[in-house]
Amino acid sequence: MKFVEIVYRYEAAELAARARPDSPAAAVARLDRGNVDFAALIDRLAESESGVARQVVHVDPRELGVRTGGDAPPQRPFAAVLGCADARVPVELVFHEGPNDLFVVRVAGNLLGPDILGSLRYAIDNLGGSLRLIVVLGHSGCGAVDAAVDTFLAPGGYFGLAAHHDLRGIVDGLLVTVLGAARMLEQVHGEEVARRPGYRAALLELAVLTNAALGAHALRHELESRGEADGLSAVFGVYDIATRRVWGPSAEDGARLGLAEPPRDLEGFREIGRAAAASARIGDLLAG
Repeated sequence: MKFVEIVYRYEAAELAARARPDSPAAAVARLDRGNVDFAALIDRLAESESGVARQVVHVDPRELGVRTGGDAPPQRPFAAVLGCADARVPVELVFHEGPNDLFVVRVAGNLLGPDILGSLRYAIDNLGGSLRLIVVLGHSGCGAVDAAVDTFLAPGGYFGLAAHHDLRGIVDGLLVTVLGAARMLEQVHGEEVARRPGYRAALLELAVLTNAALGAHALRHELESRGEADGLSAVFGVYDIATRRVWGPSAEDGARLGLAEPPRDLEGFREIGRAAAASARIGDLLAG
């Protein structure tokens, strides 16, 4: 029998508070490094002679209210993460973080609606002493984006959502990104791309990426327009459930592991969209 242990450990001795990243770049580096550790967990299980793979997340006891004189610890996350509600994407585990490290907001399709923006605005306004980064995290096989892809490919199915205003609102918010992804696949792979065996899977993956990039772009614009971009930045990525790795687009090689900077303008979107559509990752999906 093989099994995985994820241990949240704190030491009994008095220790200094766990250091927080002091810049957006340091925050990105810590999250990327944490995701590498998490992704390697199952790989270690396959190689383990004992059949046990253990991941230890070191926790400052003060973050759990231990030895604080009965007072609740203050919030001091170094990153806010907008993720999807999908239960297969445990955000703290994905980035190898513990309590009070991340301010997590989750909603189907990681859509940046008014309520979500209000939650992130709270973090920006009240947790600025520690907050260095805002992350928009999509994931492979997203059900919300999947529903939007279905609507795009077979518009007649939209009729079934007509009376469901809550579900329709989610699909409506994602259709633009699906359309953009479809057009980019056509530009890169030709008008016959829709006949490729893996077209639907490739369209879904590219739409998930586009949606996350658009959310991060909007958040960075929000920060810059309010003069809050000093010491605080926005990035995005897509969590691949199968490999447990976070990836983002690269204008140089199409796709890269780790979080990515959002594009600053329309031409930037086109550049990363073309690169991602031409990447080996999307090519493999198109091949079925």
